[in-house]
Amino acid sequence: MRRLLLLLVLLIGVTAHAQNAAPPDLEPLPEAPPPPPGLADEELGEPEVTIQQRGEDTYEEYRVNGQLYMVKVTPRIGVPYYLVDPVGTGSFARQDGLGADTRPPMWVIKRF
Repeated sequence: MRRLLLLLVLLIGVTAHAQNAAPPDLEPLPEAPPPPPGLADEELGEPEVTIQQRGEDTYEEYRVNGQLYMVKVTPRIGVPYYLVDPVGTGSFARQDGLGADTRPPMWVIKRF
């Protein structure tokens, strides 16, 4: 019992000492360089998100420069899904969480 108490006191002391130890001298990071010309797309801007409640479903509309490119639909019951306009023509296609072209890996482990 005394050994356990002594071990507990030593453990608390070592932990307290480690917390009070001064960190090494740290230098601030330099500022990030600006992106190369041509890669920064200033004309796109930030996407605008509009959230609407229709019945029991929630619709989040994402627009860039006023053009609607994606809608996230969150039903009251079920998993959220996305309606995406991949080309910008106004025809939306449904995409679930992984996307239509994503396939899970299927490897043969053993054949009998």
